Amino acid sequence: MHEMEITSHILKETLEIAKKHHAKKIKKITLALGPFCGFVPECIQMYMDVISQGTMAQDVQIIAKTIPLKIRCNTCQKEAEIDRLHIECPYCHSTNLKRLSGNECMIESIEVE
Repeated sequence: MHEMEITSHILKETLEIAKKHHAKKIKKITLALGPFCGFVPECIQMYMDVISQGTMAQDVQIIAKTIPLKIRCNTCQKEAEIDRLHIECPYCHSTNLKRLSGNECMIESIEVE
């Protein structure tokens, strides 16, 4: 159910931005999501379809882009991008890692009329 809360926040923010730029309709919202943010884009779209009724965001399309998971290895001190299926340093294979990115959920852009 946490998608409902984030969807409400996304709608509020994009409506404010669109109004500030004198837009008539929000057509598309592009989100940048980290692989560990915990949000499911399809659920965000589903909630947006419901809560945006009667607003300039009605029928908006949600596009989700995945931000790479970046780490710093605490063993060899190198930084790298990894995926959720291979949680180890690609250089020394240590699992003693510090996550540098991966929890993000940001509005990257909106397309308006």
